[in-house]
Amino acid sequence: MKWGIRIAGLVVLAAVAVFVWWFTHRERPLQELTLYGNVDLREVDLAFNNNERIFRVLVTEGDRVHRGQILARVDTSRLAPQVAQAEANLALDSVNLANARDQYQRNLTLSRNSGGRGIARQDVDNTKAAFDAQGARRQADAAQLALLRQELADSVLVSPADATVRTRIMEPGEIASPTRPVFSLALTDPKWVRVYVSETDLGKLHPGMAATISVDAFPGNRFPGWIGFISPTAEFTPKSVETEDLRTSLVYEVRVFVKDPADALRLGMPATAHVSLARFAAEAQPNSRP
Repeated sequence: MKWGIRIAGLVVLAAVAVFVWWFTHRERPLQELTLYGNVDLREVDLAFNNNERIFRVLVTEGDRVHRGQILARVDTSRLAPQVAQAEANLALDSVNLANARDQYQRNLTLSRNSGGRGIARQDVDNTKAAFDAQGARRQADAAQLALLRQELADSVLVSPADATVRTRIMEPGEIASPTRPVFSLALTDPKWVRVYVSETDLGKLHPGMAATISVDAFPGNRFPGWIGFISPTAEFTPKSVETEDLRTSLVYEVRVFVKDPADALRLGMPATAHVSLARFAAEAQPNSRP
């Protein structure tokens, strides 16, 4: 009897041990996918459209600028008189065009009322040609004035979007050129973390999936974001984000866009993306219904 009880106890203990081992060693579904990368953003090089001497530079490295804000100006001391001259020429063209039109209308009326006997047909044709030529001259001067006004408008360099001045390249006194940037701007929106995912985890991600971003500079703080882009082609893991198990692996680039209204994240900053897979694990479970 005692031996039977002992054997039963041993069987129970063995069953408990097997259950504990299975429970602790079973393969649990991954609840969160952790990806490593760096903060990335778009950059814009700004240059003047004309070749003039830079008169003033209003911002420097690190300054936050807004859309439409004036960043620099070039000297307009030679351009402003040209605009004034072109405006005067256009005003004179308008007067001459009106006179040419009146002269042509008078000759044409006289010719019609007299049956062609009051004025020679050649004189009517000459006044018509003078009227047309004056109209063409006015159009040419109007186009020239529009060009000069555009050059005058281009004498100020404005920010195309909210951004941070990354580099101030040129200084007052230098000659501006369309091929020489004055500033390099880092756009603050959109901002994303460029991470890389292995092929085995690629199917767990899809655009629009929620994610959070953490960086060493702000421990305990996570920035909300979402997956915005998944590369269709594989590449070798970049050295900047390689780990021991990914150094020779083929991976896919993923952009995790992040909300950073305070502009705390900096270009190139190492970052970690955390993607919750709870919903993916639930959708991957087989349907129990027939």
